[in-house]
Amino acid sequence: MDDYDLLIVGGGINGAGIARDAAGRGLKVLLVEQHDLASHTSSASTKLIHGGLRYLEYGEFRLVREALAERERLWAMAPHIIWPLRFVIPQTQSLRPAWMLRIGLFLYDHIGGRKKLPATQTVALDRSPLGAALADRRGRGFVYSDCWVEDSRLVVLNAMDAAERGAEVRTHTRFLSARRDGKGWIATVSDACGTRNVRARVLVNAAGPWVADVIGRVTDVRSERRVRLVKGSHIVVPRLYDGDQAFFLQNPDRRIMFAIPYEGRFTLLGTTEEPWEGEAGPATMSERETRYLLDGANRYFRRQLGAADIVWSYAGIRPLYDDNEGNASAVTRDYVLDVDTQNDGAPILSVFGGKITTYRRLAEQAMKRLAPYFPQAAGAWTAGAPLPGGDMPDADFERFVDGLYASYPGIPRALIFRLARAYGTRAVRLLGQARSVEELGEDLGGGLRAAEVDYLLSVEWARSAEDVLFRRSKLGLHVPQGTAARVEAYITAIR
Repeated sequence: MDDYDLLIVGGGINGAGIARDAAGRGLKVLLVEQHDLASHTSSASTKLIHGGLRYLEYGEFRLVREALAERERLWAMAPHIIWPLRFVIPQTQSLRPAWMLRIGLFLYDHIGGRKKLPATQTVALDRSPLGAALADRRGRGFVYSDCWVEDSRLVVLNAMDAAERGAEVRTHTRFLSARRDGKGWIATVSDACGTRNVRARVLVNAAGPWVADVIGRVTDVRSERRVRLVKGSHIVVPRLYDGDQAFFLQNPDRRIMFAIPYEGRFTLLGTTEEPWEGEAGPATMSERETRYLLDGANRYFRRQLGAADIVWSYAGIRPLYDDNEGNASAVTRDYVLDVDTQNDGAPILSVFGGKITTYRRLAEQAMKRLAPYFPQAAGAWTAGAPLPGGDMPDADFERFVDGLYASYPGIPRALIFRLARAYGTRAVRLLGQARSVEELGEDLGGGLRAAEVDYLLSVEWARSAEDVLFRRSKLGLHVPQGTAARVEAYITAIR
């Protein structure tokens, strides 16, 4: 029976973040994920690294401060998948008075240690190009800063770093049960090869929407903490406006939705927030959510949208910590770490809630809670430590792209840019000694070359066309029909 310091259940952002932190402290880690990495909540976000401006309205000052402090830290750690984004708040249909927004934005600019991101400014919408796409350009708009993130790639990069520091990462491996055995755990996990038992000093339950299910599979463990499941849905439509700015839109019900430039050719609209009463699992958009997002966009933009304009949609279940708040939009995005030792027995740490922006801090706090069980472990280390591919001089992505193109003049610049965005400095490993695009192997569709699929299969735990086209990338939005079938056939042939 294999022995580990930590058995982590859940391959979303919190599980991957804790695995990275623990492995970097010298602990022996096993992470198991029942599906692919970032299969659910962590690939269904609005893809923002942000403080959460609207959370100030609910008095979440500590959460906002912590999240704001993480923005530029994460940007420096992974400048290839995280970059700045300016948000425009039109006041034309605002239910919140200008003085309230000014106070909120002043706090947003000053409580989180902002250094590189631009400060808030006020623009006249009828005179600024930032307002050109709006149906009503009267009055002013406020412009503030946050960051964009490739969410599922952030999960994979944390898992990669964990593995490179000695962690064992097992996808498509289901946690079945666990029981205490003295000061440790004996757990049973299952994969395509069958079931096996492992021993671990600590059990970490980072299963997101399945956190209660995992607790139910562990003998003699109970928790008074609960998660509240809320569905968030998004739609992708052809690009609504020129420019790199995003929009922070206030709907008549006081809920917020975003319009964000997406994948060059598209605009991302989201998110809805609907209570989820069913079991944790895959989610799909309802017609009501679709209409809500279309109506929200049509209320603000000159270009009007219908259901036929939707190119893609996605939905995910968010496991929010249940603070008994009646309004789903007001439920806290903070996290709670619950440690159960049951009469001084083996500990299980369960993660309730959280948001992608604060994952690194959550992992650090989790390890702080577990420090008494691992006195030999090293201290906190992740703040400022680059993620795989992020180790570029001065975190300067543009300069890195120029250097990469100079090193591979025979590769089209558009492909160099895309690979740099996805893999950062690790793109060199994928490109190898290639002097032309043909040397990267067969074109499986839309410029996706066999060498890239090989890399994803060997390094990033991809197993299927969906993994490649929609989680490790968003190439599925760009490639021609039939690409998924060709990628699946290629994967099957080389297994």
